[in-house]
Amino acid sequence: MERVFLVVIARKNFERLRAPAQMEELTELAHTCGGNAVGTRICYIEKPNSNFYMGKGQVEQVKLAALQSKVRSVIFNVDLSPTQTRNLENLFKVKILDRTRLILDIFSRHARSSDGKIQVELAQLIYLKPRLSQLWEEFSRLGGGIGTRGPGEQKLEIDRRRITTRIAKLKDQLEDLRTHRHLVRESRKRKQFEIVAIVGYTNAGKSTLLNALSEGDRVLVQDKMFATLDPTTRRIPMDDGSQVLVTDTVGFIENLPSQLMEAFKATLEEIKEADLIMHVMDVSDDDVERKFNVTQKILLDLGVVEDQVFLVGNKVDLCATVERKENIHKKHHHVLFVSALNKTGLDAVKNEIKKRLARAFES
Repeated sequence: MERVFLVVIARKNFERLRAPAQMEELTELAHTCGGNAVGTRICYIEKPNSNFYMGKGQVEQVKLAALQSKVRSVIFNVDLSPTQTRNLENLFKVKILDRTRLILDIFSRHARSSDGKIQVELAQLIYLKPRLSQLWEEFSRLGGGIGTRGPGEQKLEIDRRRITTRIAKLKDQLEDLRTHRHLVRESRKRKQFEIVAIVGYTNAGKSTLLNALSEGDRVLVQDKMFATLDPTTRRIPMDDGSQVLVTDTVGFIENLPSQLMEAFKATLEEIKEADLIMHVMDVSDDDVERKFNVTQKILLDLGVVEDQVFLVGNKVDLCATVERKENIHKKHHHVLFVSALNKTGLDAVKNEIKKRLARAFES
């Protein structure tokens, strides 16, 4: 695994309180990407510095710590501008990765289907294009004269045109994908298949829950963030002999990069068009409430109606105390507690699906 140094930058008061949790999440992201965090540093700032994001004194401290740790990369939990990235790389003499680039790399590693690969490539190119553009603008500001024309300028312009052309082509392919998914959904409706989408913060155990409910083909399960990118649909047998289609979707994360939101529109539509949405949260996680709120906000941004959603608290077997479970129940009265790993509480989930779908059909 690659030796990496992690830096969390916190600004306002609420960010300072959440800094340890942000470091934990950044560590998980780095691990998922094949990184071994051999050093960490939390830096508190009043406002971002245009050159390095953090203050010069903090930059020197991080540089020294990273040098002593003999790392190949330094990873930040914030999004850096092209100028900040270049300045830090020139100073540190190692790779500098910001949060979006790290998440894009994870998505690239986990994309399996052709659809997933198209969406990830589009997100990567959207991320890369403005960085090429800024390099081009800085080169152009040198003006005319000796040393300001030639292959360097031409290559940047050619690269920018190629990226623009490729983005347009990928968007056309995704439009075809969106049309195909729409036709599949319409076909399911004609056959009177009811569809339930599983959503939740990444690594909440959605795929494990789908496996437990379906009792059929196994969906990939890994204790890593964003292990599932491509929507996976399975038939769930109900007690009355009927079947419901349940779709596992890509996991959410706080401040999901805009590039991914744009590229994964076709996939996210699977959520919006579902008859019912099962919001899965990891009740053993100390940060469960923040992650619950993040998921709820994304659902709201997608235009999901509140009546479409019901809540499932997974990993109840890992709850440290009974008090934690009771506190969660006080905040979320209708939560259904399950252990997807131990296959407990599944009957209650199926009954809730059946009841809510019947109610939706009557209305």
